[in-house]
Amino acid sequence: MADPVMSEPVAHSSAHVPPGSLRVGLIGYGYAGKTFHAPPVMSLTDLEFCAVASSRADDVRADLPEMTVYPDPAMLMAQPDIDLVVIASPNSTHAELARMALEGGKAVVVDKPFTVTLAEARDLVARAGAGHPLLSVFQNRRWDSDFLTVQKAIADGLIGRVTHFESHFDRFRPVVRPRWREKAGVGAGVWFDLGPHLVDQALLLFGLPDRIQASMAAQRTGAETDDWAHVILTYGERRIILQASMLVAGGRRRFVVHGDEGSLEKAEPDRQEAQLLEGLSPGGPGWGEDPDALVVHIGDGSIRRIAAQTGDQRVFYVGVREAMRGSGSNPVPAIQALAVMAVVEAAALSAQSGKSVETGLTTAEYAEWQEDRATRPDTGISPFW
Repeated sequence: MADPVMSEPVAHSSAHVPPGSLRVGLIGYGYAGKTFHAPPVMSLTDLEFCAVASSRADDVRADLPEMTVYPDPAMLMAQPDIDLVVIASPNSTHAELARMALEGGKAVVVDKPFTVTLAEARDLVARAGAGHPLLSVFQNRRWDSDFLTVQKAIADGLIGRVTHFESHFDRFRPVVRPRWREKAGVGAGVWFDLGPHLVDQALLLFGLPDRIQASMAAQRTGAETDDWAHVILTYGERRIILQASMLVAGGRRRFVVHGDEGSLEKAEPDRQEAQLLEGLSPGGPGWGEDPDALVVHIGDGSIRRIAAQTGDQRVFYVGVREAMRGSGSNPVPAIQALAVMAVVEAAALSAQSGKSVETGLTTAEYAEWQEDRATRPDTGISPFW
């Protein structure tokens, strides 16, 4: 099965492993680890999925009978032949586990959110430093069909200058489930679950905002943490609206974009998560295909329908593999992860205070982010700010 096609990579670090299979260890075998990380790793050449650290050994072996399972993440990280540690544990544990892996000299991929505070993110970035094999964050939604389709339409100037952009992760899940994401605690709630995706896509398209204003609520019966979030990013006169809710039944649209020459609507979301749950292997027949066309409303009253791009979240792990070999760029470098965390935290602070706030990035961090934006090679995502 062929790997996803990527743009020609450019090396950026001397700290890399030699050619050959890279051995991958996964920490956590809950929904994220089982659904989003294990399948793409197993589908790609030269990535060898060799170990899992999980308290659910029976669940792991039910799916992967030959897999080595460790009861403690430290035991997995201590294995000298593991090149890449993937952290897909509860959000509140990300920072500590990533710190341990970095100290052990491992390349590290952290599931979103990077951390649960900006301070933790800064600490990890500092620990990684120059010359470390890799520190990246799993922003797989960069390679969703819906986002790629809207991104291309904006880049092609189909609606002129964008003035209003809405990005929704709305679902209908009225019953609160007994899982850590929905229990009261640090890093729980819909904003820390889906907000990092919404923010990452917005920053790729429009850059860092001037200010952030947010409102969050726990709306379902028995909800212990936020299950509704509405965030407005201000860019001069442009407004970016990020919305997530667990009480939206039908009629939702994934993206709505208005410009000075027309509007865009992308109704249905990318299907890769649904395909994984249906048992389709990444890269299999129909993988990432999206039958829902983009609707373009032209200012003269006419309507165009444009076929959706094909999504492929495996591109993230292809980028990780090539970066570790020294022949490509980190698909989500630390400064991008730090910027996302700054906006996620700012939105949470805004919701608590009822006031609009700035990102909280330092002058040096903002300058580094601008430099990264200006100098990064094309890895499948092009900035349009």
